[in-house]
Amino acid sequence: SEAGGPRATAPGQQLRALFYVLPPGESSFRTVEEVPDYVEKSIPFFIAFIGLEFAVSWVQKRKLSGRINDGISCLSLGILSRLPDVLFRSVDLISYIYVWNNYRLFELPWDSPWTWYLTLLGVDFAYYWFHRISHEVNILWAAHQVHHSSEDYNLFTALRQSVLQKYTSWIFNLPMALFIPPSVFAVHLQFNLLYQFWIHTEVITNLGPLEWILNTPSHHRVHHGRNPYCIDKNYGGTFIIWDRIFGTFEAEDAKVVYGLTHPVNSFDPIMLQLRPLAHIWNTFWATPGFCNKLSVIFKGPGWGPGKPRLGLPEEIPVITGKEVPFNPSVPAYLNCYAVVHFAVIMDLYTELLGTVTMLSQGTILLRIGFIILSLTSFGLLMENRQDTKPGILEIIRCLVFVGVYKLGYLRSQFSSLCYAYEV
Repeated sequence: SEAGGPRATAPGQQLRALFYVLPPGESSFRTVEEVPDYVEKSIPFFIAFIGLEFAVSWVQKRKLSGRINDGISCLSLGILSRLPDVLFRSVDLISYIYVWNNYRLFELPWDSPWTWYLTLLGVDFAYYWFHRISHEVNILWAAHQVHHSSEDYNLFTALRQSVLQKYTSWIFNLPMALFIPPSVFAVHLQFNLLYQFWIHTEVITNLGPLEWILNTPSHHRVHHGRNPYCIDKNYGGTFIIWDRIFGTFEAEDAKVVYGLTHPVNSFDPIMLQLRPLAHIWNTFWATPGFCNKLSVIFKGPGWGPGKPRLGLPEEIPVITGKEVPFNPSVPAYLNCYAVVHFAVIMDLYTELLGTVTMLSQGTILLRIGFIILSLTSFGLLMENRQDTKPGILEIIRCLVFVGVYKLGYLRSQFSSLCYAYEV
């Protein structure tokens, strides 16, 4: 553990963590407190790889790999999903440590390579079943669908996460808490998440023999497709072997069209999180019969009275190849405005993460509230819908910013930018 602490912050290790290539000797720790925050340390590499993907896509296809509106939407959802962790410790770890402390059957050695390898497989196996059930149970799909709502497929999409999903995924990891130390689990929980970042891209085509074992960009493109052949396929996180074993594997074939079978057509992060739940609520009350009402919640999102559990395959909308992503026309100056102001929010969010232990609960809540207000305002600006009055909301947001910034409740990481932010 002494060797693991200081070495874990090396840039080379942060980069290799994205590809799950930190071996047991480099990433084994005696206690949870010693485990680095690999996800937070990888943020600079997220940004670097997104820039690299843009460059490679331009060379390959003479077009960029994403759009400003969708990119801001993905990043907004990513920030929103991490905000609860500012206030509370991860529910995954809290529940895991509780079971470990009170119900463990035996204790595998934390520094054994075999414990490390077993946890590698165990975390991914648990993820496969959680991921699969999230597609097959309507109430869980209401949370997970946020990740699938983008009609682009690029590294921005990897950051598009649900706020609610983490409050159900923890259940699937609890069997490991009966014998695997929390510190080993905490490492692999992060590695499994980080690995799935780089597979969200179209610039990598086929990886040869690795396609048989690992989850790759090709396999995961299928998972994000709304073509009929793509629906409910390729659930693996790091490995694709579970899909091959349990019959949910599908190789990439016809050109994949990304997004939901019924597109949401919005960039508002709050609406993207909550509208599916509202749909379930309305369907629940509109469906006759108590058993049918329960089926609305616990059967598949395509279920209806008289249909099989996962719905009818023939009801999946046909892909014509002429599908056009939701892309409202927005003046160039508004795109520039949104990018600049989003960069300011990224600065404020990063500063919040770095100073959260020194802030009062009231200040933390005020900052989180302002960040949520800002992300919502940016989403509505990108939609350019006059019925939502995005300009009025943005004026209110800017006035709130000036007020709380002058009162000292918001802080930038860069003191030299204070006056620029107020301007």
